[in-house]
Amino acid sequence: MEVLVVGAGVVGLAVGRALARRGHAVIVAEAAEAIGTGISSRSSEVIHAGMYYPAGSLRARHCVEGRRRLYAFCASHGVPHRRCGKLIVATGEAEVATLESILEKGRANGVEGLRLIAGAEARAREPNLACVAALESPETGIVDSHALMLALQGDLEAAGGVLALRTRIDGLGPEGAGWRLRFGEETLAVDAVVNAAGLGAQALARAVEGFPQERVPPLVLAKGNYFGCAARPAFSRLIYPAPVVGGLGTHLTLDLAGRMRFGPDVEWLDTVDPAQVDYAVDPARAASFAAAIRRYWPGLPEGALVPDYAGIRPKLTGPEAPAADFRIEGPAEHGLTGLVHLFGIESPGLTASLSLAEDVADRLEA
Repeated sequence: MEVLVVGAGVVGLAVGRALARRGHAVIVAEAAEAIGTGISSRSSEVIHAGMYYPAGSLRARHCVEGRRRLYAFCASHGVPHRRCGKLIVATGEAEVATLESILEKGRANGVEGLRLIAGAEARAREPNLACVAALESPETGIVDSHALMLALQGDLEAAGGVLALRTRIDGLGPEGAGWRLRFGEETLAVDAVVNAAGLGAQALARAVEGFPQERVPPLVLAKGNYFGCAARPAFSRLIYPAPVVGGLGTHLTLDLAGRMRFGPDVEWLDTVDPAQVDYAVDPARAASFAAAIRRYWPGLPEGALVPDYAGIRPKLTGPEAPAADFRIEGPAEHGLTGLVHLFGIESPGLTASLSLAEDVADRLEA
């Protein structure tokens, strides 16, 4: 089967790799000049354990399975990573019930090692931490996302797959038992198409002749800002507050050198056009970041926060609605053979990528 995968972020590369390793002829088309320049380049690089998501959801299943696959892949391919663990903290008694709820979800999802610990034990592990209780997640980690994508590209090409950069797909329509794609003045016939275009997934779906337009979900953009920290590292593991609407709270993450950064927050955008997004981080947001951080790290030095970078979450629901699950539209859902759309693949998309890839390959081969 000849398959074209649209999008060379971490999910698109993982899908292309999975299909090529199953013996299919694969092209991964990317509009940009390099791999992973969109959502994948602007994440927190966290390997999530899988305890936040409702049991039975695609997020829960693919996060847990994807995390296990990802650690094995990183170990076998020399991708820099660290299973550093994290603490989700309650800074007041009212938040302890939230931690208990997360613990129940995590256990239902099969997450290993979760444990609710008292504030004294948490502070013994992280002396700079302020909390009354914490949920310990030993399976959480961090990864060099660009090295991961390069390794996925390497496997893709080793299995005979091809990466086509500067290749923007303008539309596609059915042709025989397959699809004909349009890009610029050129066309290409393939047997199957996977839409892993991230922020552009809805636009591409609307450009598919014969695809039911009512099945294209809305795109809601939420900007996540990050701040670096000029202070010396004060923690050895990731620190997360209780979740907030639209995200997991302004948390402390570490890079592989041990440097601290904070974010993302949730800034709902008025535009639904990814091309209109301003990725600059407003320095004025430092005040709200500092207030959130000092709830669990009172010792944050004054003036230590430095604007870093921002990313965009391709959400399917807005601030007034419950968070949507990943949405995978394959032939069983829309009735068109050889076509899979991936919508709303935000966090934990990086963690879930290898599991999502096998799911997509299964759907095309069914």
